[in-house]
Amino acid sequence: MGDAPDGLDALQERLGYHFKDAVLLVRALTHPSYLQQCPDAGGHNQRLEFLGDAVLGLVLAEHLWETFPDEREGTLTRHRAALARGDRLAEVARTVDLPAHLRLSDAETANEGRNRQSILEDALEAVIGAVYLDGGYPAARDAVLRWYGDIGAQLSSTASAHNPKGRFQEIIQPEFGNDAIRYEVTGESGPDHLKAFTVCVRVNGEVRGTGCGASKKEAEEAAAREALERMGE
Repeated sequence: MGDAPDGLDALQERLGYHFKDAVLLVRALTHPSYLQQCPDAGGHNQRLEFLGDAVLGLVLAEHLWETFPDEREGTLTRHRAALARGDRLAEVARTVDLPAHLRLSDAETANEGRNRQSILEDALEAVIGAVYLDGGYPAARDAVLRWYGDIGAQLSSTASAHNPKGRFQEIIQPEFGNDAIRYEVTGESGPDHLKAFTVCVRVNGEVRGTGCGASKKEAEEAAAREALERMGE
C-alpha cells in the first residue's frame, strides 16, 4: 500500500506540537487518493486544508501588521502573498518532513506525489487546520511562525530576487521621497530583433547601480538589483 510509514511521534517532534487528538493529524496527512484505495481509512484532508488556509492567512496578516507598523496595506498584502505562495508552502512542508508521512494511494506514490508542490501545500494547510482545531489559534500561530523562521529576512530576499525595483523603492522612498529614483538608458546596441539595453538607476542624481538586458525593463531590474547588492540587501 501507499501508506505513510509509522512515526507520528517523530513528526510531532518536528512540528513542535503534540496533538491531543492524533486522529486530526492523521486526517491532515491523508490525500483524497488514499481513500479511493482504502475507503474505510477515515476522512481526507480537503476540509482541513480549507480551514488551514484561512488560519494561515490570519497568522501571516497579524504577524506582518505587528512587525511592519509603518507599512501600507498594499505592501503588507504583497508580503502576505509572497509568504503564502505554493512553492513557499511546499518548502515549509519539506522542512517539517511532511512528505515522508503523507498517506497516498500506490498510484500517487508511484507518480512522485510526495514531492508534488500542490499535494505538499495542501497537506501543510491541512496540518495548520488540524493544529487550530486541536489547540486553538495561539497554538496554530506559534506553530506557523516557528516553521517559517525569520520572516523579515525571507521577505527581503524574495523581494530582492523577484521584484528588485519594488524592493529598491521601498528602501529609498521613506528617506528620499517618491520622486528620488530615476532610471536612465545609457546605452543601446544590436539590431531591432536582438536589442541590448544598458540602464543606470539614480537617486537624486547619484548613480546607484547599472544593468543590462534584452529590454529596458530587464535592464532596469538588473540596475536595481546591483543597487541593492551595493547596499547589502
